[in-house]
Amino acid sequence: MSTSVESEAQTVGKPDGPQTPAAVTASAAVSAPLTHVWEVLVSPAGSQALLGDGAVLGAKGEPYHCEDGTYGVVRSYHPLEQLRVSWHSAADSPATIVEVDLRADGDTTVLDLSQTHLHDGLDLVALEERWTQALTSVAGAAQA
Repeated sequence: MSTSVESEAQTVGKPDGPQTPAAVTASAAVSAPLTHVWEVLVSPAGSQALLGDGAVLGAKGEPYHCEDGTYGVVRSYHPLEQLRVSWHSAADSPATIVEVDLRADGDTTVLDLSQTHLHDGLDLVALEERWTQALTSVAGAAQA
């Protein structure tokens, strides 16, 4: 089985003006069926692989908290298609939105992650690394 992961930060703004971060994205192709990848993603192990140690996802509107201080609320839960959560980097930080979309591509499942509603002060490189590692961990759990 194989996994490939890509990531990038995107910015928006006027060509001659300041650039505002629009999104951090990451993508992973997992050699496993979509149903299995979804089940892993929303399991306790998958939730922690994606969001961090201590994360337990509940139903829409329910909060989660990670040992590293990040936290949020489940915003959207569409089985086999999409998971969206708010994500706060610290107790006093504004919310960003992390969305994971799943799609089948032959015998492979593609996970596309985007983090939007970014604000000044976030380390985009660190976020790219975080989400790339998160998708790698989810993919590894799905292939185990």
